[in-house]
Amino acid sequence: MATALPFEEYVKVDGWKFVPPEEYLKEHAKTLTPEFWLSEARKIDWYEDPTVALEGDHPFYRWFSNGKLNMSYLTLDRHMENRKHKVALFWLGEDGSERVLTYGQYHRLVNRLAYAFSTKWGIKKGDRVAIYMPMIPELPAVMLALARIGAIFSVVFSGFSANALAERIKDSGARYLITADGSYRRGKRISLQENVRRATQMAPVEGILVFERLKRVWIKTEGDILADEFLKEVPHSVYVEPVAVESHHPLFILYTSGTTGKPKGIIHDTGGYAVLLNSTMDWVFDAKEEDVYWCAADIGWITGHSYIVFGPFMKGLTSVMYEGVPNWPDPGIWWSIVERYGVSIFYTSPTAIRLLMRYGDEYVLKYDLSSLRILHSVGEPINPEAWWWYYKKVGRERCPVGSTWWMTETGGVMISHTPGWKLVPLKPGTNGYPIPGVSVSVLRPDGSEASEGERGYLVINSPWPGMPLSIWGDDERYLKTYWERFPQRFYTGDYAIRDGDSYVWVLGRADEVMNVAGHRLGTYEIESAIVEHEAVSEAAVVGIPDEVKGEVPVAFVVLKVGYEPSEELAKEIKNTVREILSPIAVPKDVVFVSKLPKTRSGKIMRRLLRAVFLGAPLGDVTTLEDEASVEEVKRAYEHLKGELG
Repeated sequence: MATALPFEEYVKVDGWKFVPPEEYLKEHAKTLTPEFWLSEARKIDWYEDPTVALEGDHPFYRWFSNGKLNMSYLTLDRHMENRKHKVALFWLGEDGSERVLTYGQYHRLVNRLAYAFSTKWGIKKGDRVAIYMPMIPELPAVMLALARIGAIFSVVFSGFSANALAERIKDSGARYLITADGSYRRGKRISLQENVRRATQMAPVEGILVFERLKRVWIKTEGDILADEFLKEVPHSVYVEPVAVESHHPLFILYTSGTTGKPKGIIHDTGGYAVLLNSTMDWVFDAKEEDVYWCAADIGWITGHSYIVFGPFMKGLTSVMYEGVPNWPDPGIWWSIVERYGVSIFYTSPTAIRLLMRYGDEYVLKYDLSSLRILHSVGEPINPEAWWWYYKKVGRERCPVGSTWWMTETGGVMISHTPGWKLVPLKPGTNGYPIPGVSVSVLRPDGSEASEGERGYLVINSPWPGMPLSIWGDDERYLKTYWERFPQRFYTGDYAIRDGDSYVWVLGRADEVMNVAGHRLGTYEIESAIVEHEAVSEAAVVGIPDEVKGEVPVAFVVLKVGYEPSEELAKEIKNTVREILSPIAVPKDVVFVSKLPKTRSGKIMRRLLRAVFLGAPLGDVTTLEDEASVEEVKRAYEHLKGELG
């Protein structure tokens, strides 16, 4: 079935060279070999240069397997000769405090941390360490210090609950936890100690290191050590030789939600990941020595790993990090930061763009944004209206605006406009073309190629550097989740279409994973949290469109005998999700029903729930066990709408 494209107008920007789509595709076709990636690998520094591009049995591939390197060296040591005194990071706290760290200062801090980790805690190559920190300058330093000694780290988003943190500590087998006392958010002091205490009761660790952002609020217990004390006797001049690790040595584990089961611990290697980031910083962001770069994501997600820490640090860029949210203390805070630091490359989410659009043009037009030269978005499809506002009001019609597509599993950008390689005309809302070296297809359910304008499943046709090594501790799940549906091709779980120029338009999730403000949330996790409430017998969660966040979860809940629906109970259920999982996972609405629509085999038909909520056609219901269940859902939803006015 054909899907109408939202927009097909070409946009070009003065001062930028654009190439016709056919020229891009012709040159792109020449890059689709492992040897191309080997040539890209030679652009970074190795201890032992790789001579082999790709090895391994499907799907457990290994890139540059005979090469050795270290990510801490790539991001810091190699800059010491020419960039030691260059600003690596401008950090701005929500309370107005500012810190400026040079590459030399980061190098010193990372070496001191690496020394303390290895001598005081005995952390060695292959050990796992969990990180649960807000957006403070020490977070990248901790990641790079652990990489320096070959340890494998797992960053957990600091907005996650104690339960979510404990689950990730357990699954990864982390020996230690590194955290902070808290941060500022919307003028409030947010403490992390309670979550850390509860998490480590459920998943004990050998020790907890605490950085102080709020100061003098952490109540120490046995096993805790404050960062100042941890580093007190470590000389500022200490040097730790980076461990030369194999290219396929795991750099980190990052957990991502799925349709079923617990979150998946995606393992990313060191060498392939480094090569992908180095190349995409050039192609997608056109990174130059004089740039001031700002990726307004959180390091707790893959975007922050790849394009706040590793990518920009590898290129020796000056970056900006802001602790707070985009609309506090006022909706102009981001644009004041762009003006203040002269940001030239800006990377954010469509959710943030839509949020700031709602406040009108006043807050963005009052600031001097003339330093900007490239704008990109990430995390979800960008609607044309938001694209135009970003292009006209933020970029002032001087900057190429791209919508990058990638995911936790890919490691780095896969589809994007590439101002630093070849730039094709822009189309508001499209993702553009696959980057060099990457081939994608849009497939029908039977595996055949979808026609122009026909919605299908987005797949990646061949291995790429930066791809997962596997899922931590579960090779079978990795194979089944990503490689079984379309043999020999990586299944992304997204819908997409190609237009007449072969531009790719990613449409959103094809499975039961929601994209809430750029954060991937699995229905399974939210449903599991809901049924923890003593009153709940069964729950089904679906994602529905939201003007600002893209999608929000809605829960359909069946109560146990003896409990009655009420507004108070709905609030309790929402609070249960907040406590067990995260505030970002809290359902927008809770709809009480006596039964859920299921197939005769007992599978919940979530698409029918979504259709009822959206007032859309139900489609094929031949496998529905009880048609009355749909009417029940309709009545319950109409009742809810009546209560909400």
